[in-house]
Amino acid sequence: MDEHAFGELTGPYRRELLVHCYRMLGSLTDAEDALQETMLAAWRGLEDLRAEEALRPWLYRIATNRCLNTLRAGRRRPAEPVPPFQPPEPTRRGEITWLQPFPDGWLEDVVDAAAGPEARYLATETVTLAFITALQRVPPRQAAAFLLRDVLGFPAAEVAGMLGTSPVAVKGVLQRARESLAGLRTEERQTEPGSSEDRALASRFARAYVAGDVDGVVALLTDDAWLSMPPAPHEYQGRSAIAAFLRASFGYRGDCELLLVPARANGQAAFGSYLRAPGEATGAPAGLIVLTTGSDRIRAITRFHVEQLYPRFGLPRRLDSEG
Repeated sequence: MDEHAFGELTGPYRRELLVHCYRMLGSLTDAEDALQETMLAAWRGLEDLRAEEALRPWLYRIATNRCLNTLRAGRRRPAEPVPPFQPPEPTRRGEITWLQPFPDGWLEDVVDAAAGPEARYLATETVTLAFITALQRVPPRQAAAFLLRDVLGFPAAEVAGMLGTSPVAVKGVLQRARESLAGLRTEERQTEPGSSEDRALASRFARAYVAGDVDGVVALLTDDAWLSMPPAPHEYQGRSAIAAFLRASFGYRGDCELLLVPARANGQAAFGSYLRAPGEATGAPAGLIVLTTGSDRIRAITRFHVEQLYPRFGLPRRLDSEG
């Protein structure tokens, strides 16, 4: 089989495999690397694919084990950025500093338009930042079993083959994963993505954030809201702690103009932020902001230092004066 034929054979599965690797690794950069390794391994091992073996589970077996190998080898820890101003003391220092967002536009290619509401809800729910973060805290083989069985719906016997173990062992691993993730769906349930409430809340946030209105932003938060900034480990919980950080951040902004461009990430409202200095014609990227909403309030603000990933979200590398 030549390269073109291989691309046509595996092309329909590339995006869903990328989502799977992202769920496993929590990082879009790492997931893209894992997908490339998966495709290379599949190309080299295509002759080993038995006639009776379906292509899709075979590819998932390769991708899952590539991700497990990555985790066993030790995760690439991003360098901790040095704040350009003195931040207040954080509530805690987060451990999942490798977390990155995932573009909503790529999820649309994965979710079957003909699927029922429950299937579509599960597909989007299991890429929310809260869910991805929780998966990073579950032992890798437990996370793999949960994703393959409960999210993707592979039979238990097939999951056992993918993980090189027995169905009995899979049952035990899966039970522990379910216990670890129990309650997450109800506790972290968001405003309906893209709903009028979701859009209105995001618009109110954008107006206050651009204006440097600390009180306006804080008024939109739940009492136990979190602010985090991967790969920086600083995390702030509660209105007072978040307000203290925002005052320092907005103060550092000075006379620079902040611009926000709407986007979508992980099924959630997002904005590409840009800072434009006085007299400058263009704004430089200043982080991708993702909002986790619940009812009529914001449960979490996550500001990612991922300027290199802006094009994945349809965001310009620099924002001109017309933007």
